[in-house]
Amino acid sequence: MMMSFFDQFASPSFLGIPLIALAIGLPWILLPTPPSRWVNNRLITIQTWLITRSTSQLLTPLNVGGHKWALLFASLMVFLITINMLGLLPYTFTPTTQLSMNMGLAVPLWLATVIIGMRNQPTAALGHLLPEGTPAALIPVLIIIETISLFIRPLALGVRLTANLTAGHLLIQLIATAVLVLGPMMPTLAVLTAVVLFLLTLLEIAVAMIQAYVFVLLLTLYLQENV
Repeated sequence: MMMSFFDQFASPSFLGIPLIALAIGLPWILLPTPPSRWVNNRLITIQTWLITRSTSQLLTPLNVGGHKWALLFASLMVFLITINMLGLLPYTFTPTTQLSMNMGLAVPLWLATVIIGMRNQPTAALGHLLPEGTPAALIPVLIIIETISLFIRPLALGVRLTANLTAGHLLIQLIATAVLVLGPMMPTLAVLTAVVLFLLTLLEIAVAMIQAYVFVLLLTLYLQENV
């Protein structure tokens, strides 16, 4: 029996071995691999079309120099979507509810965009710290504020993904518990609560996909400033 609602976010282990590696690697096994032949089945065709359309939409505002990131962004988006979606199944674990994992994804990718900007166009990269036409008296304050906002970006990426998924899982757990408690006492109210639970589950499925897209979209916006 679950002792706390937050126990569902604890990393599971078996015989002292953390199972988070299995939860991260399993989604890749479930995805069908496109064959080398010209004609594919419907599933692979739809999968390829969705990934291609999503990637082209992400890379639309980028310069040609940023298009080399297409494979990385597409893989990251599919990776996050599959992990978030599989985490909604019963008796499963969602690795993206762990802030440490999300920060492990956000910090290196954000730092890569900053390094690329400082290497390719250092003047433009540093120019983002000071808006054009700023009064001389406000220059030190604005530089400090923009520098802080620059270093807050990876934290915002990781916390946004963690908070949205954690809140959704907690709401589902709370409403599911209410359905079980109200079932024997007030069946009508339990049925209405179950309908709310079903609608919330659909919303959480949408959130799982949208948050993965937003995570990659924000990375493309950060890259856009540095290419």
